[in-house]
Amino acid sequence: MRGQEIEQLIKLLGRLPGFGPRSARRIALFLLRDPQGRLVPLARALEHAGQAVKTCSTCGNLDTVDPCHICTDPVRDRSVVCVVETVGDLWALERAGVHRGVYQVLGGTLSPLAGIGPEDLNIASLLDRLECGSVREVILALGATVEGATTMHWLMDRLAHYDDVAVSRVAQGVPVGGALDVLDDGTLAAALGARRPA
Repeated sequence: MRGQEIEQLIKLLGRLPGFGPRSARRIALFLLRDPQGRLVPLARALEHAGQAVKTCSTCGNLDTVDPCHICTDPVRDRSVVCVVETVGDLWALERAGVHRGVYQVLGGTLSPLAGIGPEDLNIASLLDRLECGSVREVILALGATVEGATTMHWLMDRLAHYDDVAVSRVAQGVPVGGALDVLDDGTLAAALGARRPA
């Protein structure tokens, strides 16, 4: 038998992606073997992150400032906006170092079966950027899933109204059914570098 506190820790760890009950028990045991050296610093870091992290009102990234560091970086090319599904996808592209423009995080994809429509995604701020007239290219870097393709086609229809904005999409290297945040850096670089008009 384990105490209620240990059970609660295992239960919460088990809710994390990629963690099942066995993994959660193993991680809980690892943390509890040295609570002052492992568990307490982790708890403090989680609490601090929960208080400090914000969603960027411009692009949807997660950072400790709003607008985020990417949106305020003077070296970034603000005329090229890369549209991604999740913050994980943004982080994957940043890790690969293949995009020097800015981003738009949709926060998901269109999914009629799940009841997710355009109003549920972070699309309005992208359209606001386009209305300002400073964007010359939008790169659609969405996953090669049915939902990603549906979202891409919907966005292409909306972006067609902006005659002076080129719309491209990531090309080879992204497998059907693949998510960007699990691809290696070389595959991401090839996909972004070989983009083509949408």
